[in-house]
Amino acid sequence: MILINLLPHREERRQRRKQAFYAGLGLSAVAGLVIAGLWYLVLQQMIAAQNDRNEFLTAEIAKLDNEIKDIASLRSDIESLKARQRAVEDLQTDRNMPVHLLNELVRQTPEGIYLTAIRQDGQSVNVSGMALTNERVSEFLRNTANNSPWLERPELQEIKVSANQPVRDQKRLFEFSVRLSLKRPQDVQQQAGAASGVAPGAAPAGTVPAPGAPRS
Repeated sequence: MILINLLPHREERRQRRKQAFYAGLGLSAVAGLVIAGLWYLVLQQMIAAQNDRNEFLTAEIAKLDNEIKDIASLRSDIESLKARQRAVEDLQTDRNMPVHLLNELVRQTPEGIYLTAIRQDGQSVNVSGMALTNERVSEFLRNTANNSPWLERPELQEIKVSANQPVRDQKRLFEFSVRLSLKRPQDVQQQAGAASGVAPGAAPAGTVPAPGAPRS
């Protein structure tokens, strides 16, 4: 017996293919949405992790900034303390300079000269006095320039015949004014050490030790 299909089978086949196509599109869309959702979640986690790292770095940078400010403040305090220490050391070192000045003036002033005024301003010293002759003043200048470890660079400021001597006195007296430079103790020690080969910290011979300093 021969069977003949009289139904529109081609239309049914086309309909099945269309349904399968739409089903595939739907599954593809669902799969795409799932993949996009998963990728979105991964990106959100990565962004959150990066934000956490950024916040951590920001907090650490703020800590470092505070530490840098503290270090700068400490450096400023250290420099201030060093400046105070140097000032105290300079005061302790320079307190005996008038003693050395008077000792050297006594040693280097020749006979025939007496001093009337001594004014010290730091390392600059102005000396005024009376002399019997100009040669005495010249000798005083040579002594302070060549023979004194504490005095240097003498400069004659003025010399003139004294107007305050008695008329009956046949000898003429000369008024003079000399400006000198007084060395600091550390300069004298360095000069003496360089000349004798002694360590710079050692005191030169003939110098007066500072009060309270140990005597060798």
